[in-house]
Amino acid sequence: MNLDVVHDIQTVYRKLVTATSRPGTLVVLEREARTLDVQLECLSSTILLALTVLDPEVTFKVIAKEGEAVSRMINQLTYSKPVDLPEADFIFILHDASEEQMEEAINKAKVGNLFNPHESAMIILEVPDVTKGDSMILSGPGIQEESFISLPNVSAWLGVRNEKNIEFPLGIDMYFVDRQDRLIALPRTTQIKENGGEMIWDMLQ
Repeated sequence: MNLDVVHDIQTVYRKLVTATSRPGTLVVLEREARTLDVQLECLSSTILLALTVLDPEVTFKVIAKEGEAVSRMINQLTYSKPVDLPEADFIFILHDASEEQMEEAINKAKVGNLFNPHESAMIILEVPDVTKGDSMILSGPGIQEESFISLPNVSAWLGVRNEKNIEFPLGIDMYFVDRQDRLIALPRTTQIKENGGEMIWDMLQ
């Protein structure tokens, strides 16, 4: 692996924090992704995020046709342990997962408890393009009034996501990555509703 484990992973972490603090903002991971030479049945940005958030102290689950093979490689790279959905700290839903698998994964994701709301799942979802799909309106912390984004397969995840996050601070955080190594975060604090309006983009390199 050519990735500078110290420098590049720190950069990815800072971009992840930026995406989380500014929901709906497009963050680009292309430069860091180009340094990877790991071949997996998943996107380069997914590997970057796995290297950034996983360690031996946390657990994960991969939802995909080749889920076991990807899980083995992620385990070898991070020493994090693959577990069943309800126990996973991080859930990776890859591009070839069905809508039914996606919905099941979100349904079974843990949301923490009132004493430990941070013990909830973070979901990383691969999509073809984080700028194309159904238009939505975002509001909440980190957003000035409202912002507009468009993401694919909204009907497969928006309803169940909103149900999981109905009792704040309990809930799940969702991160979307695409084939162009771009990232968008939708933390549990973000309110989302469907919309037919125009899109406004703020891209960070």
